[in-house]
Amino acid sequence: MRAVVVEQWGGPEVLVEREVARPEPGLNEVLVRVHAAGVNPVDFKTRASGALIEWGEVPAVGWDVSGTVEAVGPGVGMFRPGDEVYGMPLFPRQAGAYAEYVVAPARHLAPKPANLTHVQAAALPLAALTAWQALVDTAGVRAGERVLVHAAAGGVGHLAVQIAKARGAYVIGTASAGKHDLLRQLGADEVIDYRTVRFEDAVVDVDVVLDGLGGQNAERSLTVLRPGGRLITLPGPDDVPADVPGHVRAVWMLVEPDHLGLREIAALAERGALTPVVETVVPLAEAAKAHEIGEQGRTTGKIVLSVA
Repeated sequence: MRAVVVEQWGGPEVLVEREVARPEPGLNEVLVRVHAAGVNPVDFKTRASGALIEWGEVPAVGWDVSGTVEAVGPGVGMFRPGDEVYGMPLFPRQAGAYAEYVVAPARHLAPKPANLTHVQAAALPLAALTAWQALVDTAGVRAGERVLVHAAAGGVGHLAVQIAKARGAYVIGTASAGKHDLLRQLGADEVIDYRTVRFEDAVVDVDVVLDGLGGQNAERSLTVLRPGGRLITLPGPDDVPADVPGHVRAVWMLVEPDHLGLREIAALAERGALTPVVETVVPLAEAAKAHEIGEQGRTTGKIVLSVA
């Protein structure tokens, strides 16, 4: 099968397409014929340095996948060949989603949202699960709460805006001015241009902050939280502020595979409450181009590789 692998750590040019052996599903595993694979910032980080994950014999990046079940291993009862599925298998261990086939534990997948294409579905798993697990599982966002989403037009951010809105929250997003109309269409109640306004001068009494930027941005976010407020930071554990006031909570969260979360996300998509924005679709063979675009840091929504 065709797969994009990393032959040495470095820039996007180290991504190369190779013929590799097709994997076989083991106990409780599913073989998926990949139609599309999402591209995420963590892909850039692992390609550049080999950090963050446990690598297999042939280093291969990518976790977001949408496709069709080709075969099931012993013990799998929830899927059959021909089923359309999507998911984020094995994270943070190597999955190798930039390929024609991928093997995944059955419960790392879920039925693909029926109203989405494979390209749209592949944009969801890692980013949408990050937003869901941060806002719902970790922060417990409730109706009427005020939620501030930083980098609200990015991969995680634009989905977090919609998930928070679906929970009944009042949603505030930070983004450059050119992305404000999109965020309002996605449900944001208030949008702040971070280039011209300090968000802490414009926002008060926030219940939950979702911070995908870290550093000083996380520290500044503490100042807008009301008593009982929650700061969820995503870049890394070192981005949790050192001095957190006793009346608020600050945590780092790392996404994990989540069958039930994928089902909840699919349900939101199928009722029209969650729509992934796909800015760019690139063929599998041009994965390096996808990384070049993504590392510019200006993507609205997601970049997706078309595989089938």
